[in-house]
Amino acid sequence: MSFFCNFQSDRCPGQITGNPLNGLCEKVCIQVKKVFDACMQQQQLTGVVLNLTNFTPANPTYPLTFISARSTTARGTISNLLIDPIADKPNSARVRADVTIPVTVAYTDANGVEGVATSSFTVTKDVILCVPAPSVMPYEVEAVVSMVSAEGTYTGAGQFTINGCSTVILKIVMEVELLVPSYGYCAIPPCQNYSQEVCAGFFELPIYPQ
Repeated sequence: MSFFCNFQSDRCPGQITGNPLNGLCEKVCIQVKKVFDACMQQQQLTGVVLNLTNFTPANPTYPLTFISARSTTARGTISNLLIDPIADKPNSARVRADVTIPVTVAYTDANGVEGVATSSFTVTKDVILCVPAPSVMPYEVEAVVSMVSAEGTYTGAGQFTINGCSTVILKIVMEVELLVPSYGYCAIPPCQNYSQEVCAGFFELPIYPQ
């Protein structure tokens, strides 16, 4: 069993049925990362150069043939961050940053051996976001990223030039202590062991042909 698999309890995540006030028992202070604002940009990439490192297996035989590339984590690295308040828009700011997206590239070498390598590329963002009013605790800018590519060309020296699609979500966040209504602690169901029923399909066959 799990939260969403054959487990019935009024103290587990899921859809609210009936009066949502039923079961509320206290106000609790939780430490969370509050999102003050966020925006998403999706972009079709062309001519992105990926310099490969960390080859697995090591020392592939060149030239390489591109298979695919995709981001390896949802967290992008932000650099060259500039935040400029906008005078005629209270609590708004121009946010400029370079966002680096780490990727894994799959390929085959000249001998037909499949391998993977790592790389990264950087996109520049220039957007408007709402920022909190001045406070003792500082806010941060975070980037959630995703990239996928199925088209690339080997350009020599352990390098691919690819076309792909990227998604970048920029967020203004701050660690806060937030007061929220609570239904109490979650009820945690016991785990269900996985077992592969290797004979299930066979045993469901009729004894003799129909």
